[in-house]
Amino acid sequence: MQSLIDHARAFPTRARQSLTGELSGLASGQSPEAMFITCSDSRVVPTLITNTRPGDLFELRTAGNIVPEYSTEYPAGEMATIEYAVTVLGVRDIIVCGHSHCGAVGALVRDEDLTGVPAVRGWLERGASPALRAEEGETPDVAVAVPVQRHALAQLDRLRAYPCVAERLADGRLGLHAWYYEVHTGLVLGHRTVGDDALFLPL
Repeated sequence: MQSLIDHARAFPTRARQSLTGELSGLASGQSPEAMFITCSDSRVVPTLITNTRPGDLFELRTAGNIVPEYSTEYPAGEMATIEYAVTVLGVRDIIVCGHSHCGAVGALVRDEDLTGVPAVRGWLERGASPALRAEEGETPDVAVAVPVQRHALAQLDRLRAYPCVAERLADGRLGLHAWYYEVHTGLVLGHRTVGDDALFLPL
């Protein structure tokens, strides 16, 4: 903890040296280019992956990069964050980025016992989709790459059901993207449709 405190204390000086004028400009508001939805995993750092500056990305981090189903009856912070990004900030793109060695997706794929963490279990069950079920004859590798990629695509389907997202997709003001990040190599793959195949290929 002390190292975090030390860096926070030194940040104003470092900011003046490397972000001259940039931070003061942010006081007037924000206009992020994209929304980046990813896992809470500490190994995934959106600004590092995208080389973005303060104000460029509007981030949402959840266990397993899960997008909850839209419901006005049971609003949630994640729903509010997405709605604000799309409706108020007018982000032009939303990226859902899964990652290798994801503990959340791995727990679901392997049907691990999560009785000791009931809140985690409930959240993951809420976000589970048929995309996480292993296909016949499939044995997920330690990186659970294929299930994570299918899971990211399933979250895009969840997003499409948000009224604000659907409206802006319909008039071409919004783009949706699924990425996959390898924490052990830094490689980033993006979803593309090639013929009849849905593939994750290097960006």
